[in-house]
Amino acid sequence: MNRANPRCIVVGAGGISGAWFPPLLEEKVEIAAIVDLRKDAAEARAKQYGLDCLCTDDLDLALRTTAPDFAVDLTVPEAHADVTVACLQGGAHVIGEKPMAASMDQARRMVAASERTGKLYMVSQSRRWDRKHDSIRRTLASGAVGDLTTLCCDFFIGAHFGGFRDEMDSPLILDMAIHHFDLVRFLTGLDAEWVYCHEFNPKGSWYRGDVAAVCVFGMTGGAVFSYRGSWCSEGFHTSWNGDWRIVGTNGTLLYQGDADPRVQRVAGDEGFHRPLEEVAPVPSDLEATGMHGALLEMLRFLREGVRPQTECHDNIRSLAMVFSALESSKVDGPVRVKI
Repeated sequence: MNRANPRCIVVGAGGISGAWFPPLLEEKVEIAAIVDLRKDAAEARAKQYGLDCLCTDDLDLALRTTAPDFAVDLTVPEAHADVTVACLQGGAHVIGEKPMAASMDQARRMVAASERTGKLYMVSQSRRWDRKHDSIRRTLASGAVGDLTTLCCDFFIGAHFGGFRDEMDSPLILDMAIHHFDLVRFLTGLDAEWVYCHEFNPKGSWYRGDVAAVCVFGMTGGAVFSYRGSWCSEGFHTSWNGDWRIVGTNGTLLYQGDADPRVQRVAGDEGFHRPLEEVAPVPSDLEATGMHGALLEMLRFLREGVRPQTECHDNIRSLAMVFSALESSKVDGPVRVKI
């Protein structure tokens, strides 16, 4: 990157773009174009943020005329593959919203395009850039609870969205669980090897499709990750991040209700219940959170060549957990997690 400030185009001017323009402007990124199927939506965003930039419904035109260093893909999941591949082939690196793609075939096509063009594609998994989550990751990596054996996440919320989610076949796994599946990989550094998933639609559900699921994943190193979730569970809601219990050979980490994580570990070798001590988690040193944190990793790559943690070759492993879980539910048995 030769210019002082990186140049980008933003593809998609819908609701999620409102979370991206402020950090882009704070980091002094030159926004050269806003692209949307509805040109008036692009123009409205430009006016909202005082931008004098190209507003168009023509992605190829934006790429040709602005020569961006990177593109921000904020389109719907079904469009991610076509938009990302076009931007990579047009000479731009890409940072895109989750989920990576609407199918594994699309995701593989995106990875292949990144390799073929030599351009980087990363996914913004915003929950990775959270100081409590970063603290948990650092704490587990420090060996505070020993070798990891048992990973548990509960997610129960009664969510009355209305709209498209009410009609999806698998709204929980497809639209929400990617956050928790990616989070377990981030927190532990482990990858999924196999999964058994049972999806169902509980009595009283206001969704058409299967909005609840129980999943068991076999992770690298022999750890087991159990996931229980529902979007039609009224009462005693969990956090949107889920409630977590992570067990190791020497203790347990609890993270519930978005409260600060707590760690108890064994402090002696005698007694029916071994004596325990509570220890402080390792603090986080994140510069920024959410989308801003993801953007900083893209900018660091542009300036220093440091590859982001959610670069496509890594993030496809989180997406594979989603589609392998769906396959398992369909065949009603365990399946390998296929990248």
